[in-house]
Amino acid sequence: MSDDTIRLATIGRIVRRRWRLLTLLALVGALVGYGTSLLFPPRYTTSASVLLPGAWEERELLTQSEIATSSVVVDRAAAALDWAGVDGRELSDRVSAEAADGNIIKISGTADTPKGAQQLSDEVARQFVTFVARISGENTDPEAAARPEELRQMVVRTSRRITELADSAGTGQTVESVQTRTELAKLRTALQEAINKLDETDPAAGQANMVVMGPAAPPTGEAPPTRIQLIVAGAVLFLLVAVVGHLTAARMSRRLRTEPEIAAALGAAALGSVDVPAERASGRPESGGARARLRRLLGVDTRWDVPAPPTSGDEAERRIRYRRVCARLRDRLPSPRRLLVVVPDGDETARRAAAQLAAEAGGDPLLRTVRVSLSRPLVPDRDTESGVLVVLSAGNWTAAELAGITEACADARHEIVGVVLAGPVLAAATRSSGVRAGDAAVPALAVGDNASGGSA
Repeated sequence: MSDDTIRLATIGRIVRRRWRLLTLLALVGALVGYGTSLLFPPRYTTSASVLLPGAWEERELLTQSEIATSSVVVDRAAAALDWAGVDGRELSDRVSAEAADGNIIKISGTADTPKGAQQLSDEVARQFVTFVARISGENTDPEAAARPEELRQMVVRTSRRITELADSAGTGQTVESVQTRTELAKLRTALQEAINKLDETDPAAGQANMVVMGPAAPPTGEAPPTRIQLIVAGAVLFLLVAVVGHLTAARMSRRLRTEPEIAAALGAAALGSVDVPAERASGRPESGGARARLRRLLGVDTRWDVPAPPTSGDEAERRIRYRRVCARLRDRLPSPRRLLVVVPDGDETARRAAAQLAAEAGGDPLLRTVRVSLSRPLVPDRDTESGVLVVLSAGNWTAAELAGITEACADARHEIVGVVLAGPVLAAATRSSGVRAGDAAVPALAVGDNASGGSA
């Protein structure tokens, strides 16, 4: 798994084999999300719209949005609302403004109640319009305000003088008088256009016409994140963390999975692999403790990062594999052939394989099985054995744990003559009637088997 690419099939295998644990973690995440929602009261948001008449550029609308949420406007709204324990700094986090289509500034307010959200939005909009109108008037000094009026009066007097000159030019019976009256009419028209443009460019004309487009609408629901959203987010977050944790643990796993790796870690030759019909425990012995029952209930007593056991042949085909291993042992050992079979404690698949191997050997070689705890490996001292045969399953042990077996054998003056890998398989129907393949594959342990002599 550590060198494989993570695929959807891997995620599917996690879900299939750990669905109970994932369901429990999702429920825990939902409870955490519910608890978080209790710490944060529900919030409600609504908006009030302010219309800006005339032609506005985009950057000007953005400027007005910044003014609507400025500290001056928010502080004045806070003073007008006079909420207990709420000042302008706190309200600034609850107020936002954005420019919408049609020269509209939408001012949104968030509060603990729907009525409070309405009051906040309406008051900020009201203070915004008042503030803009005020600064428009303050920025126009009296002299500057008087100049347009003086220009209008001057235009009126000039227009009257033009009329007098036109009358004195005659009734237009001569060419000169006609030309004079035409030029004076053009001059009057130009003056009128100038005064019209002056009215249109009045700096206070557009600002003073900002209007609030009615009160804010009542909120239809809570502002995000709502309680339901927090519950769902907690469940999804815990589920994702669990899946990522499984993938990370599998990536960082150092358990050896191939026959060459295991043989190299033990410093011995691989004599072959044998098949063991899979059981429900999937390589782990049953235990009656509360912790073991909890693991079985959650489905974590089985490995998820190993592929499903393949389907093997019948009983006769499985026994052929055991006989071939026994034949290789006879070729490697001098007479009398006696071996100490070392099985890691907790490797149920290897224990059953050792029992079947001893039965198939028929006393040649004579096999004595011991279990060795890999946390503190201890092997019985050498007596009449010619060496040690290690039987174990792949994917359960690290190189450091297998090196501990090698050192324990060396301390007991044993030489490891070979390694046999035991793999779980799905037993097919046997050819002999009335006998199940799983029952035929598990005979009694060979004489001399010691289930506890190797534990430290």
